[in-house]
Amino acid sequence: MIRTIVTGVNGRMGATLVRMVGSEADMRVVGGTERKGSEFLGVDVGAAARFKEVGVPVRDDLDRAIAEGRPDVVIDFTAASASLAHARICAEKKVPMVIGSTGFTPETKAEVAEAARKIPVVMAPNMSVGVNLIIKMAGQLAKSLGDGFDVEIVEAHHRMKKDAPSGTALRLAEEIAGVLGRKSSTFRTARVGQVGERPAGEIGIQSIRGGDVVGEHTVIFFGEGERVELIHRALNRDQFAKGALRAARWVIAQPSGLYDMQDVLGLRNPPAAPA
Repeated sequence: MIRTIVTGVNGRMGATLVRMVGSEADMRVVGGTERKGSEFLGVDVGAAARFKEVGVPVRDDLDRAIAEGRPDVVIDFTAASASLAHARICAEKKVPMVIGSTGFTPETKAEVAEAARKIPVVMAPNMSVGVNLIIKMAGQLAKSLGDGFDVEIVEAHHRMKKDAPSGTALRLAEEIAGVLGRKSSTFRTARVGQVGERPAGEIGIQSIRGGDVVGEHTVIFFGEGERVELIHRALNRDQFAKGALRAARWVIAQPSGLYDMQDVLGLRNPPAAPA
């Protein structure tokens, strides 16, 4: 039985994760957290997640939740700042972690990597199996098509999403740039006014926000007389949770290091070495 703590249990993804973990035969919810001052503190984690009761109360302190629940893994889909604080606690307590939050800067990513020197951490901006296959395929297409094709990435999300571009869009851009030998300075996230001709080597990333869109990502390779498109549409949040559970099952058997879903799915060749 994989003993699991979920952070942010009343949030969209937190509630989905509690429901999904609570429905798995080999997993059990042994704790959950919410922000300080939340009305759900002390309430059953399952009830806070709009699910059946699971027999443990919501805490505002991950340290305390770990002491009470003795988890095998912590799954965190909160926000970059909270996830970083949680990673530090997990590193101190030697608890493996899965992070699906977005909005990390290069500096905060480096701090998560530092925590991962003590514990195994899977961190990915999108846990969907389908999206991670798209990321892999985008790199393969970029390699095959080469510099003769312009690359644009278009992402759409619900009106409540706080960061732009999405972490998944940036991950797609990083994969393509890595294959083509380009730097992040080639990413173009906005075009306004007289911007001139499109520079060679630019990777465009455009963001759309509205309604209740769970997540859509399109990668377009524009050539002379043809174009190639990769599209992924998430219809509900269950796909992200399913991937996170797969990552949780995988990470508890790994040595310390920072991993992503390419490692979990065996798509990296060769596998990334532990940090």
